[in-house]
Amino acid sequence: MAGAGLVTIKRRIKSITSTQKITKAMGLIATSKLRKVRKKLEANNKYCEFFSSIVNEFVLEAERNNIYINGNKSSKKLYIALNSDTGLCGGFNANVVNETDAVVSKERDNCLLIAVGQKGRMYFKRFGYTTESEYVDIPDIPTIEESGTIAYKALELYKSGKVGEVNIVYTRFISTVKQNVVIEKLLPLEGKKTEKRNFIVKFEPSADEMMDDVVNLHLKQKILNCMINSKVSEQASRMTAMDGATKNANELLNDLNLKYNRARQSAITQEITEIVGGAEALK
Repeated sequence: MAGAGLVTIKRRIKSITSTQKITKAMGLIATSKLRKVRKKLEANNKYCEFFSSIVNEFVLEAERNNIYINGNKSSKKLYIALNSDTGLCGGFNANVVNETDAVVSKERDNCLLIAVGQKGRMYFKRFGYTTESEYVDIPDIPTIEESGTIAYKALELYKSGKVGEVNIVYTRFISTVKQNVVIEKLLPLEGKKTEKRNFIVKFEPSADEMMDDVVNLHLKQKILNCMINSKVSEQASRMTAMDGATKNANELLNDLNLKYNRARQSAITQEITEIVGGAEALK
């Protein structure tokens, strides 16, 4: 019986050791990917901030009857949810889906949904949602090509009047240990007046004539920034999750090794007792 127990413990030790190697390797890969995409985010944040300030000037200058500013009178809302294509990243995907569901479920018949990422697509189908579009296999460092495809679909729905508001749900990167799920409105645009402007902006051609191109570029850039934020948050969540799994595996291995040694010591003691008892019986 003792031998069978030792074999069982040994198998568990072997299985957990193999899992530990996998989680450790995945943690290292996530750390490497995090460094690369974080550098991209830092550069893109600066560009996005500068570009947004230019778009704000367009909004303040354009006529109020512009559909990108005043709306298109549609009451429907579009939500673009950014998730990952792969799992093992803690609560990253569940947080985005739950935040989206909390908002969309209140007015389900009045909302359209675009799912980005395999995991998000699976979750939303499980919740019974019908998606307007789905985009998967997003690269580790998203490019303007991927964001442009999503922006084109969103603009198509907005221009045709199928939706009157475009929102994006994504995980904003704060630090490696903190990421927040946020919902941002992309359309209609809202201009913010600065406190004091000591300069005059003049557009040639007019802001209204350029608005189509500006909104197209703005939407692509804004979605790209959100996608990069999402990817950085995904890798940070995966790194944290894999580090936690590796630590848990270490604790389990320590407990199992202690249990194995005790069981082995007990089995040896029992064998010695049986030998001594047998020798005494032969006398």
